[in-house]
Amino acid sequence: EVQLVESGGGLVQPGGSLRLSCAASGFAFSSYDMSWVRQAPGKGLEWVSGINSGADTTRYADSVKGRFTISRDNAKNTLYLQMNSLKPEDTAVYFCVRWSIATMTGIRPEGQGTQVTVSS
Repeated sequence: EVQLVESGGGLVQPGGSLRLSCAASGFAFSSYDMSWVRQAPGKGLEWVSGINSGADTTRYADSVKGRFTISRDNAKNTLYLQMNSLKPEDTAVYFCVRWSIATMTGIRPEGQGTQVTVSS
């Protein structure tokens, strides 16, 4: 059974930082490109960042470029998202997904996500 368990979200002030984690199991994590997507209240899913299976290529949405850093540890089957200089518009539920950064296609969220709220 595929499991993707996101954690690390919370309430943070504008300008603050958070580090999200995603623990993966039930599939060959090291063989998959992975991404983070988010869903703000009342809005659809937005792709945020992706990393290839070998962790040597990353991509970012323009809205987070220079502020967020994606990484992975294939030995630990874990995906990360370091988020700095957070803005209120980053408020959303964040999901890790199996998502090709070459084709920008993949599988919709399979986990519960982690809530990030940026507010003073």
